[in-house]
Amino acid sequence: MTDTPHDEAHGGALGARLNWLRAAVLGANDGVVSTAGLVVGVAGATDSRATLLTAGLTGLLAGSMSMAAGEYVSVSTQRDSEKAALAVERRELREEPEEELEELTGLLVARGLSQDVAREAAEQLTERDALRAHARVELGIDPDDLANPWHAAGASFLAFTAGALLPLLAIVLPPSWLRLPVTVLSVLAALALTGWWSARLGAASAGPAVLRNVGGGALAMAVTYGAGSLLGAVGV
Repeated sequence: MTDTPHDEAHGGALGARLNWLRAAVLGANDGVVSTAGLVVGVAGATDSRATLLTAGLTGLLAGSMSMAAGEYVSVSTQRDSEKAALAVERRELREEPEEELEELTGLLVARGLSQDVAREAAEQLTERDALRAHARVELGIDPDDLANPWHAAGASFLAFTAGALLPLLAIVLPPSWLRLPVTVLSVLAALALTGWWSARLGAASAGPAVLRNVGGGALAMAVTYGAGSLLGAVGV
């Protein structure tokens, strides 16, 4: 029998990668939909390439900065909570080591180990690194890999920007008579792709996800184009 490499990802590493991928897909999807709605709405009122470019660029920057700021605040709060929980656990280990050992044993028993094996494992884990053991088993936190708000903000900024570039380029590069059809088709194709990919990441059926994504994007563009056309017709 020949040995084969075992490449399967496990535990928190797999979950973290999936969360990052899902956030990237959703960020790109937001960039596509919001920027497409904006530029298509403006296209309903004017065919000026300069106006469309200005609207698209400002929308891209506003959206990407908003996404980055929101992620930074959210993940900073998560990191503060993780650090506070670790501080409490560190104090409890210092002041009540026996009670904490019993608690760790109970947690391991709850995970399927026998009482004797759980006790031995708890003692070994405590001897090796008590805080790390409690952080991982009790809190689900890796003390060496706390949530990083700067990474989250940067990823959200880049994902939104990547998504927003598609409708922006599609509306300003083609000749005026092709702008709307090229933009609409490009956006719907991109939304079908992000819907399929998000369903794949969540191990869900791709069909409903694609339909929701495409339907929502189409509705957003129809509404904003209608509003832009109405405002353009009345000279606002």
